[in-house]
Order: sequence, then structure tokens, then C-alpha cells
Amino acid sequence: MATIVPEKLTRLFINVQQLWQVPRLLEMAFPSPPCTVGTSDVPKVFWKPYIHTGYRPLNQTWKYYFLTLFQQHNEAVNVWTHLVAALILLLRFWRLSQTVDFVSDPHAHPLFIIVIASITYLTFSTLAHLLQAKSEFWHYSFFFMDYVGVAIYQYSSALVHYYYAIEPDWHARIMGFYMPGAVLLAWLSCAGSCYAKYRYHQLPRHLSRLCQEMPLGLAYALDISPVIHRLYTAQTSEQADPALLYHKCQVLFFLIGAFFFSYPYPEKWFPGKCHLFGQGHQIFHVFLVLCTLAQVQAVALDYESRREIYTSLHGDQTHNFSALCFFTVACCLLTAAYMTSKVKCKLNCKGE
Repeated sequence: MATIVPEKLTRLFINVQQLWQVPRLLEMAFPSPPCTVGTSDVPKVFWKPYIHTGYRPLNQTWKYYFLTLFQQHNEAVNVWTHLVAALILLLRFWRLSQTVDFVSDPHAHPLFIIVIASITYLTFSTLAHLLQAKSEFWHYSFFFMDYVGVAIYQYSSALVHYYYAIEPDWHARIMGFYMPGAVLLAWLSCAGSCYAKYRYHQLPRHLSRLCQEMPLGLAYALDISPVIHRLYTAQTSEQADPALLYHKCQVLFFLIGAFFFSYPYPEKWFPGKCHLFGQGHQIFHVFLVLCTLAQVQAVALDYESRREIYTSLHGDQTHNFSALCFFTVACCLLTAAYMTSKVKCKLNCKGE
């Protein structure tokens, strides 16, 4: 008995010593990455307005860029906001799948599309902001992929608003052009964003913004119109509708996010102070995530409570809407692939 206690204390001491060695072992397994650099050390295409440092050096290994997920740089907040949101929506999807029959109930297909599209655009954005610093080619390629994800999300937003949120009188007014218009504007948003990125620093600033933001603005105006109409008509209704609060939130969050997407605030007010935190694009990410989460909750509630309305309006047309979704994805992917090939030619000519 007298020897047992000293033996246990000796083992405990050895285990503590081993724990102290863990940080050193991790450091050996993952060598210290190169420090972040300033604008003078990266090509102009990587520059952000009023952000002068915090850039990651180019031409490192893929492992290095994946490990920057856990390091400070000027894209870290953008990565984590959308990564966390994608994980939250994965959990939300799992919970929905416990109560919603996504396979057998055709009226659940639009809800399935919006959740998957949301996870897709958040994942594409996470990868774009995490890995785009690899090289000029990958910078363009990953952001083209990001724009594809945004276009798919735009179409899915239009679909669920048209399918679940719309009122019968507004449906009668727009049914002839709404969904074809949603497909066209989603593709134009993708094409305009790809072109603006391709010609960045070559086009005048206002023309670059026009190519990207005008299709996005028109798409949102069309996509949100069923929700705006419903919110307006609900003012005269005395019936409680829990989804309306979430619809109001998604509109408010989107408009706030759109402002920070379009204007480089607050870094323009505090030049040199927002290299890591506080950039307008980071704030845009936060409000876009809140918009998406509120939107998914709103349409999930509409799916549960408005079945009588949307089944009478749409009948068995869900397969048509799913086909339009695949068509939109195909058009956007082909556009991104075409623009990627143009970037490759451009960079090859530049290197000669």
C-alpha cells in the first residue's frame, strides 16, 4: 500500500510532462506559416479598398491555406461567418428532415432546394475566401464559383417566395413572367459578377459596380416582391401569422447587408484600422447570414401553415421548378467555366 501512492504520483507526473509537450509536437507537425504581407507584396487584383495589410502570401501549399482557417488575416472573419452559418443550416436541415418528408411530398421540394442552396452558397463563399490567395488564377476561379453559389441561392429564394409566401392576387399578376425572370436575372447576376471580377481595375469603378450590382438589385426586387406584397396586405388582416416577423427580418437584414456590400464602410472612415476586423464586407457577411437564417425559418413556417393556399396555386408544378433550378445551375456553371478559361488565357499571355 505504501508503494502504490508514489507509483500513481509518478505516473501522474509523467502524464503532465507529456501534456506540456503537446504544443511543441503540434508546432513540429504544423510549422509556423509565413507572416501576412502588405499590398506591395501581392498583385493588384487582391487589393481591397483601404485595407493595406493582412494579406496572405501567394504560391504557398494548399495545406498552408487550409491551416489559415485558424490564423489571423484579413479574410479570416469572412471565412468563419459563412462556415459557422453553413454548419447551423446543416443542423437545421437535419432537424427539418425529422418532420418534413422531402422525398415523398412534392410540395416540400422548394423547401429542400432553398436549404441546400443556402448551404451551397455559404460553403462556396467559405472556400473562396479561404483559398483564393493561392494564386491569381485560383483567386478568379474561387470567386467565380462563389458567384455561381450566389446565383443558385437567388433562384431558390425566388422559388420559395413564389411557392410558399405569395398571395393569390399577386400570383395572378406575375405568374406569366416571375419564374422565367428569376432564372434570367440569377444568370445575369452570375455573369455580371464574373465579368466585373475579370475586368476589375480595368473598368471604371462605377461601371464595374453597375455590372455586378444592377442585376443583383433587379433580381432582389423581383424575388422579394411576393413577400413585400404579403407584408403590405397583412396590415389589414387580424389573423396571426408567425412567419411575417421572420419575413420582415429577412428584408431588413438584407437591406442593411446590401449597404455594406456596396460601400466600403467603416474602413473608409478609419483607413488603416480595419485590416483584420470591422471591414464592411465582414458586416455584410453577418447580415446576409442573418437574412438567410430568417428566410429559411419563414418559409419553413409557410410550408407548415399555408398548404391549402400553395397547393391550390401550384398543383403538381414542383417538377417544373426543379427543372428550372437545374437549368439555372447549368447556365451559371458554364458561364463560370467560360470566364475561367478567359482568365487562364489572360494570365498565360501576361506571363509570356
